[in-house]
Amino acid sequence: MKKWSGAAAVCLNENNEVLMVKSFGSDAWAVPSGGMEEGETPEECCAREVMEETGYEIEIMGQLFFKKAVIKGYQVETYYFNVKKLKNSSGINDPDKTIEKTAWMSQTQIENVNHVYPEDKNLLKSVMKRVDVQN
Repeated sequence: MKKWSGAAAVCLNENNEVLMVKSFGSDAWAVPSGGMEEGETPEECCAREVMEETGYEIEIMGQLFFKKAVIKGYQVETYYFNVKKLKNSSGINDPDKTIEKTAWMSQTQIENVNHVYPEDKNLLKSVMKRVDVQN
């Protein structure tokens, strides 16, 4: 079985909204994520993918979760990181030209939108709830 390794970013803003991206030709949303390039660490991959897909420079605050799954015949391993944005977005600069738009979503929106990875919904809600408690 082929293996795919990547990283994903859970980025909350000051309003406790999570950063999401949507691809062209899809009505489903996901957190910024992508595959690791040769010689890249999961953290480097995460920072690069967020920059490409959303234009945000980020700081990684810690690892949240490690997801292992079999998707379409691939052994998929994804590192999920808790990240914070450092500046305003410089705009989508996706070399793959797959990202149509980005949005900051509230807990209610996370509950109601279509998710590319439906299993991520509970993770996002639990991270958002933890932040609510801290504020």
